[in-house]
Amino acid sequence: MSGTTTPSFRPIGGRVRRAIFSGVAESLGERGTLTAGTVLATLVVSFCLLGPIFCRASPYAIHVGDAYYPPSSQFFLGTDQIGRDELARLIAGGYTTLAVSIPAAILAFIVGTVFGFSAGLGPIWLDKVLMRVLDAVLALPALILLIFFASLLTPSSFQLILLLGLTSWPGLARLVRNEAIAQRGRDFVHASRQCGGGTFHIAWTHLLPVIAPVLVFNGTFLVGDQILALSALSFLGLGIQPPEASWGGLLQAGLNLVVVDPWWMIVPAGVMIFLSIAATNLIGQGILTRSEEAV
Repeated sequence: MSGTTTPSFRPIGGRVRRAIFSGVAESLGERGTLTAGTVLATLVVSFCLLGPIFCRASPYAIHVGDAYYPPSSQFFLGTDQIGRDELARLIAGGYTTLAVSIPAAILAFIVGTVFGFSAGLGPIWLDKVLMRVLDAVLALPALILLIFFASLLTPSSFQLILLLGLTSWPGLARLVRNEAIAQRGRDFVHASRQCGGGTFHIAWTHLLPVIAPVLVFNGTFLVGDQILALSALSFLGLGIQPPEASWGGLLQAGLNLVVVDPWWMIVPAGVMIFLSIAATNLIGQGILTRSEEAV
């Protein structure tokens, strides 16, 4: 990626992933990128929210006699090692994954935006203090922090939202701070200050609309980062805890049994993770492209 964004979840390969989707976006064009991302996102969300209407099976019902049952008319995506319906668990896992990832991204977005504006528009001494805090946080590997705290807490969904949200804001905070510094010398900002406008008024009324495309662009990437981070934690057994389903947990369960080749327990969860991240990346890239064209 170019220097316009700062990856919010560094250890999961966000820079490489975004570079790949940037190339895809160039090949699709402005409208095609945003359309493709929106369609993918709609399909993923509809699958997670509307899936229970069409799949009445319980994701927790155990049918020992049907364990390792391959995909069929009875079990569309087969069953797992204790006979639970994999399609029902994939739907339930998607709902759980989105229910944690989206609020975590919103939390990270709010914290990063407020922190960045406070540093960029505040007094020099406050900027220096906040930047030293930000440097200290950025020096710590986010994935190691996630694993450390998750292993201590065995977190609930609410704790996972806090954990993910409070470890993925620094990149956005630095970006917002840099954008605020670049804009605070503009004439309209000086005019607002001379008319008695405070820091909050300037940030909300004048600067937020100016940098909104960049914020939305990075905000969509935050959602994909959180989905991937949560899936990684669940894959390691530190995220969503059984019997609750999650895409990362389903992937782990399938790979633990790879010796019996239960591909129906591995491929669907991996595909859903990929499609979710692809949707957020394409939407973000499409928004950035449209904003650049507008400028």
